[in-house]
Amino acid sequence: MPSKEEVFEKVRESLVDALGVDDDEVTPAATLVGDLGAESIDFLDIVFRLEKSFDIKIPRGELFPEDILTNSDYVVDGKVNAEGLAELKKRMPFADLSKFEENPAVQEFATSLTVQDMCNYVESKV
Repeated sequence: MPSKEEVFEKVRESLVDALGVDDDEVTPAATLVGDLGAESIDFLDIVFRLEKSFDIKIPRGELFPEDILTNSDYVVDGKVNAEGLAELKKRMPFADLSKFEENPAVQEFATSLTVQDMCNYVESKV
């Protein structure tokens, strides 16, 4: 099992390759969208690179559960409701969603995911 440092280095390498950013931009606190400029198409590349780097399988929607964000049971007037937040927390125990809870607007979701969240996810899979 890789150490936390090894996981971070491989996640960093995957994000540098997928997003074309510099090594020093990829810090644990950096957000994928806000700080690193990831777009929705990049998330497929990130998943592919993480699977390859760590020899793991990432089921569709497990790392980025977009199905919750498009479900009218969970989203009302562009905001994720309490039920949706509970479902996100259940499906994403690796992510710190406290910032997103403050403003649960669907378009803000991707801006709350950090490099550390990616590391936590990978650590839970290896």
